[in-house]
Formats: sequence, structure tokens, C-alpha cells
Amino acid sequence: VFYQGSIRYILLRHQEQANEHFKTTKIGIGVFIIRDDQVLLGKRKNAHGAGAWSAPGGHLEYQETWAECARREVWEETGLPITNIRFGAITNDIFSEEQLHYITISMVAEYVAGEPKVLEPDKFEELRWFAWENLPQPCFVPLANLKKSGFNPFDIPRSYS
Repeated sequence: VFYQGSIRYILLRHQEQANEHFKTTKIGIGVFIIRDDQVLLGKRKNAHGAGAWSAPGGHLEYQETWAECARREVWEETGLPITNIRFGAITNDIFSEEQLHYITISMVAEYVAGEPKVLEPDKFEELRWFAWENLPQPCFVPLANLKKSGFNPFDIPRSYS
């Protein structure tokens, strides 16, 4: 005799096993936009790291270059154009509570003009400029890992290509 509750349990258990089996490491891009002596950070919401401060960014899409992703994500999230996009660092970021694993590619870019706007209010509560030496807390895992490593976006040479 099958009971609806038993079938539901079997289906849920199968889904849990499938999720466990198909866990993958994702690739994220974070963009440190430099304006004078500050970087732009957003206070995250609704996703892993809610309440923490992070650089604008998101997932690398299929066949997208790191610079293309950086430009697209910054534009989608803040409305800011950026220039002089260059590689900064890579971190291996484990979100234990959420059971997520990301390789985060941090890019550095120069501010061009305009005021940042929260264009994706489901992702950020607010956007603000901060001095690297005076970052708000808590920091999103990739940002915290960068700070621990001694990374400083102001130390990344400008490219003139």
C-alpha cells in the first residue's frame, strides 16, 4: 500500500540526493571600481551573504570574458560606465552555512562618471563609496578573503592598452 506521504518522502529524498550529487563550484566576478581614493560597495540582500558588503558583480556567463562580465554586471547593478578593467585577484570562497563554493575573480576598474544607483533592489539595499582602509562590516566572504590575503585594488597597476 502506498501512501501519499510515503511517495512525497521518496521524491524529496531523491531530490536531496540529486542536489548533493550535482553540487558544483560556481564562478563569480567582483568589480572594485576606483574613484579617487575609494571603492564602491553594496550592502547585499536576499542572497547568500545578505547584510554583508561586497563589490558589484555576479556570475560569469558562458563564453563571456572576465572584462565583459565586469562591465555588464556593473552596468546592470549600478548604471555606472567603467573603464580600464583589469585583473585583480582570485579567491576560493566557501560559504559553509549556505553550502556554496565559489571561485571569485576580482577585477579592478576606474570610475568614469555618474552616481551609482541601486538598479537591482532585490540584490542590494544600498551602494556607497568607502576608503579601502575603512571598509564597512560585515564583509562578504570574497572581500574578507581578499583583505586577509593583503590584496589592495589600489596596488594593481593601470593598464594603458
